Amino acid sequence: MIRRPSLAVLVLLIFTSLSCSQLKKGWNNINLFTPEQDIELGKQVSDEINGNPKDYPVLDRSKNLKIYQYLEKIRDEILATGKIKYKDQFAWELKIIDNDSTLNAFVTPGGYIYVYTGILSFLDTQDELAGVLGHEIAHADQRHSTKQLTKVLGVAILADAVLGERDALEQVVTALFQLSFSRANETEADSYSVEYLCNTPYYAAGAAGFFKKMEGQPSQPEVLSTHPNPSNRVKNLEA
Repeated sequence: MIRRPSLAVLVLLIFTSLSCSQLKKGWNNINLFTPEQDIELGKQVSDEINGNPKDYPVLDRSKNLKIYQYLEKIRDEILATGKIKYKDQFAWELKIIDNDSTLNAFVTPGGYIYVYTGILSFLDTQDELAGVLGHEIAHADQRHSTKQLTKVLGVAILADAVLGERDALEQVVTALFQLSFSRANETEADSYSVEYLCNTPYYAAGAAGFFKKMEGQPSQPEVLSTHPNPSNRVKNLEA
């Protein structure tokens, strides 16, 4: 019989595997997941979304080819900049969710990108859209989701997930749906969006246009609910 290692031993193994540079950056920057597990988790979340058309009515690509190709062209130009660490490993699959009242876009671990029709109709220019896509690509490429999971769920659950325990894996996937990025994550994603767009035909601070529009809105959309103040983000992006 194969004996499961004790939690204490597993925690010791995890932390001894972390580099000194990771530990110096602090717990918020430690990621106990591997990039391969990002890919696996992203696929699980994507399957959940695709299997729930009531809450996530994804537009059929074959029936909406022009708008998909429009978005994919921008995505591909960002991926071609040479700045994306996991360009060849992550999926970078793009889906459009048919919901005009939601001003949002999000990305799963492993690069599954979802854009709501609401934000597409809200944005004024390609530059703004490129800025938003660059921001989401940065979240996946910097592996912000699994860094946040490491922080939020703690070592015990993650240890079980790494060992393949079904209940723990389900908890991790459920947590992903409820996850909010930290302000530091959002600021970092904004910065990378600028860096990416510098090597494209788009205005590098394209995302700033979106936040300028949001400053005039009577209420903040979901995408800004836990994020830094839009005016501060505009200043940082343009700087």
